[in-house]
Amino acid sequence: MNISQQIITIGMVVLGTMITRFLPFIIFPANKPTPAFVQYLGRTLPAAVFGMLVVYCLKNVQLLTGSHGLPELIAIGAVVALHLWKRQMLLSIAGGTAVYMLLVQLVFPAA
Repeated sequence: MNISQQIITIGMVVLGTMITRFLPFIIFPANKPTPAFVQYLGRTLPAAVFGMLVVYCLKNVQLLTGSHGLPELIAIGAVVALHLWKRQMLLSIAGGTAVYMLLVQLVFPAA
């Protein structure tokens, strides 16, 4: 890319970032009530995203070969325990990921 293409690319990235940052405040100002549909999405999307993450993470687990899904099962238990303890979704996801990575690297290494 030449210098003008680089400048245009950086400008478009900045513009896209600014739009995504400011648009919600323009569409939903503080002095107006938030629409019911947006409130519904705010309540349901976190659980839906978490559910999709679980399906995506377990889609290739082979119960009849390898480690028989034990690292995944232990990591799921860690996620559930962390979430019941702290009620922080990001902490639960990060903790479960760390447990899983430690298990597959140290306890259940690939043959």
